[in-house]
Amino acid sequence: MADPFRILVLNQIASVGLKRLPAEQYAVGKDVADPDAILVRSADMHAMQIPAGVKAVARAGAGTNNIPIKTLSARGAPVFNAPGANANAVKELVLAGMLMAARNLPGALRFVAALDAKDADMDARVEDGKKAYAGIELAGHTLGIVGLGKIGCLVADAAIKLGMHVLGYDPDITVDAAWSLPSQVKRAASVADVLKNSHFVTLHVPLVAATRHLVNAENIGSMRASAVLLNFSREGVVDNAAVLAALASKHLGWYVCDFPHAALNGHDRVLALPHLGASTREAEDNCAVMVVDQLRDYLEHGNVARSVNFPDVSMHRESRWRVAIANANVPNMLGQISTAMAQAGLNIHNMVNKSRGEMAYTLVDVDSAVDPAVLGRLQAIAGVLSVRYLPSD
Repeated sequence: MADPFRILVLNQIASVGLKRLPAEQYAVGKDVADPDAILVRSADMHAMQIPAGVKAVARAGAGTNNIPIKTLSARGAPVFNAPGANANAVKELVLAGMLMAARNLPGALRFVAALDAKDADMDARVEDGKKAYAGIELAGHTLGIVGLGKIGCLVADAAIKLGMHVLGYDPDITVDAAWSLPSQVKRAASVADVLKNSHFVTLHVPLVAATRHLVNAENIGSMRASAVLLNFSREGVVDNAAVLAALASKHLGWYVCDFPHAALNGHDRVLALPHLGASTREAEDNCAVMVVDQLRDYLEHGNVARSVNFPDVSMHRESRWRVAIANANVPNMLGQISTAMAQAGLNIHNMVNKSRGEMAYTLVDVDSAVDPAVLGRLQAIAGVLSVRYLPSD
């Protein structure tokens, strides 16, 4: 029997996920040496000396900003994540944020907390003070959504059921997301269109160069007076200085976010949560199960699903002997791979190759065992990043 795969765990991963790694096939722990793969949640891996033997990294969550993807890609190692596994948790938090801002609940809670329980006139003070915290209802107001992935679609559906009008924008919407989007969502022409025409705006985009400071000093002024801005994606998507200026001018009603920042902390119109978007038992379980299953399928069979740097590639096994090859997406790679196998007398039973940007990935099932020398010749091909031999029992 082959040696067990060694999995280094950098954060607390839900046990329901870890239990899907059979003990006879996997050694799992926080002190595992020479790991084959790494399971991570929020730990920052950018300064980490990632062992040379790491074949994959799996993030039990959606965002992968804490992982050095470029470095791992150069090694031919995929990075997996769990898109959509925490979508319902984030959706519910967005709804909570909208309701808290609409009904002025943070201020009302502070007011009640400051009351003196021993004051004989407390009831009268409550009645006199509550008028300062009157709010609005969500129904009939417009929610603008920037980013219509799984979370954005769920938020749209929930808002419509609450009686809101929904305006959505996503230039890169996927076919699956488009099918999931409620028909009542009105399509916006741009981010500026969303900001200008919404009472509430919620952001659900990844933090990349194109989305950094997506909401900024130039466009925040186009928002409706007293509008509510919600950011449950990433801190850098919003320019904090622009938010403070808009709050100071009373143009922006509230800023609700999941990312406390020193510049915003303590502001009476900022509702900042300590990154609670995925902090539910259900979301943590869903993320752990999803990435563990992806990692197992890759380590045992070479199949790739939901990787942020590799193409999705899956092939049903039709042979005991499989080779998985990651390589730069350049001409004649398949030809060189096929030639090397043919020269070794290997008959290719089945093959699949796909590419994504600069990365390509190939699975090859052959009809006989592969000699280590052949694997070495494949690895020596210019542009090949990694070669894995995956014989089944």
